[in-house]
Amino acid sequence: MASAGSQGGPPQARALVLARRPKLWIVPAVLCGLVAVVLSLLYMGGIVNPVGQLHRLPIALVNADRNAPPPGRETNLGTELTRAVVANTPAGTVDWRQVDPDEANEQLATGKVYGALVVPADFTPAVEALAAGRATEQPTLTVLTNPGLGSLGSSLASQTTQAAAHQASLAVGKQLTAALPPAGDQGTGGPDTSPTARLLLADPLAVTTRVGHPIGTHSGLGLTAFYYTLLAVLMGFIGGNIIHNGVDTALGYSDSELGPWHTRRPTVPISRTQTLLLKMVMTAGITLLTTTLVMLCSITLLGMDAPHQGLLWVFAYCASLAVGLGVQAINAAFGGIGQLVSMFVFIAFALPSSGATIPLQAVPGFYRFLATFEPMRQLSDGIRAILFFDARADAGLTRAWIMIVIGTVLALAFGFGMTRYYDRKGLHRWTPQPG
Repeated sequence: MASAGSQGGPPQARALVLARRPKLWIVPAVLCGLVAVVLSLLYMGGIVNPVGQLHRLPIALVNADRNAPPPGRETNLGTELTRAVVANTPAGTVDWRQVDPDEANEQLATGKVYGALVVPADFTPAVEALAAGRATEQPTLTVLTNPGLGSLGSSLASQTTQAAAHQASLAVGKQLTAALPPAGDQGTGGPDTSPTARLLLADPLAVTTRVGHPIGTHSGLGLTAFYYTLLAVLMGFIGGNIIHNGVDTALGYSDSELGPWHTRRPTVPISRTQTLLLKMVMTAGITLLTTTLVMLCSITLLGMDAPHQGLLWVFAYCASLAVGLGVQAINAAFGGIGQLVSMFVFIAFALPSSGATIPLQAVPGFYRFLATFEPMRQLSDGIRAILFFDARADAGLTRAWIMIVIGTVLALAFGFGMTRYYDRKGLHRWTPQPG
């Protein structure tokens, strides 16, 4: 019987024999282990303790109380309450922005604050009436939410604001109960000093919550901006790598395998610079298709709320293109590990520092540092401004456009700078074809 190696081909290696070679395991094992460690620390490190990491979460504090101070006090009760809110908040956790009602609405409408705490205009007389036993209902503080900044961020701000309001209510109640005469000493027409009245005065303020800046019902509770951004980035990243591999296969610089079929086309002599130019031109063209299809699926088929659709398409196209050009530049510079490098640049580091699901004010400082230059933060701010904040420039759209331009320029400069350097050094990619 003929052996396997005598049937027209070289002797075939055996998988289990090769698996016994330690050197074969070293590089894949080290790289996979590093990726596992880095991704675990990156993704889990940003979400495990958002409340404990809270750092200057911007919330508006509105005192609409303009009434005269009660007898014996220098300021009205609304001013005293807002001071108590700020004083009783753990240092560094909340950035209370003390503004008037109009400015609070403006900051909610531009995504500058995650919520607001509003002291009503009749707060001082309402508290005085409660203390005198003349009130028919509790004085009410209003917590405003901003779901356009994401459900988790808005919820975190709401919980923080409600807790601050409750602490302020207890502080006001302590003052009110201290001013009451002893039980049983109530005179005719004086305040009610019964145990029930004292219990009410101990925590005298009601807190109501409502939406401060409404968004559409088909907005994923504020998360459609993040997922649309993710689609734009993924289309640039995945599309860029598909084009990179497809061009290399077509030009004969990598093998083509489809199931059991393996082919290698003749190598086309072409410089690295011209190859990169070809890939970038194809990226610009194919991104037109992917951007359009994402919009059709998201808006036309699924019914996502999306005002300013023309601007959304242009912005998403430019965002995807900037990412795609960056992918091509990195692949051209780093070769075989370029796809891993671009994955870290555009996905691994970008997602946890985007601030789109968990506010940047609720993650460790390392992520806030990454957010200053990682693309997903800039792009999500731009898409969020278009979807939820009337495409206002001061809602993050201007910065997003600036970062797209910077990213595109850097991709072109880095990519063509590296390929021209390789070409001048004679580091060509073509190899002699087998006979």
